[in-house]
Amino acid sequence: MPEAQAELLMTDEALIRLTRSGDAWAREELFRRHFGIAYRVAYRNLGQEQDAQDAVQEGFLKALRHLDDFDGRSGFRTWLLRIITNASLDSGRKRKRRPTMRIDEAESGGVEVATHDDPAHGLHREDLKTMLYAALDRLTPTLRATFVLFAEAEMSYKEIAQALDIPVGTVMSRIHQARQKLQSFLGNVEGIG
Repeated sequence: MPEAQAELLMTDEALIRLTRSGDAWAREELFRRHFGIAYRVAYRNLGQEQDAQDAVQEGFLKALRHLDDFDGRSGFRTWLLRIITNASLDSGRKRKRRPTMRIDEAESGGVEVATHDDPAHGLHREDLKTMLYAALDRLTPTLRATFVLFAEAEMSYKEIAQALDIPVGTVMSRIHQARQKLQSFLGNVEGIG
């Protein structure tokens, strides 16, 4: 079997064992596998590329320093995303999360929403994305973090509960609240709903 295929078949647990024994390649591979989702979670929580990159870097460094504390009760991805989410929340509190755009600005002409007949459909999608990010920005940090783990990281309620160290019922309640608020914020926007 070619070496590249063997690398793809190696489990996170095997990579963790190798990383703990000092294997630099295993450490890089472990974090390379999870960088994309870690970045998306941080970005959705913070709304700014540089802030998200900083939170991911801080989270990865913390995960590496505390890798021996990972006990395997949850998956590595869940454990890592807990660290990334906490780093994002900490960063957001320190920097007072810079808003991308307020919804009322979009509704009052800050963003011109294209129609479906418009040949610039790609611009319409970008406008909708901007408004969605603005709506996420209006959620409280705890609702946003919970919703992002659900919607962006596609984690189960149980995984989110483990990642945030909260009961599953609280996860369900937060996701419900976040959905209601997002629907309220975006309810009158053409193309959403």
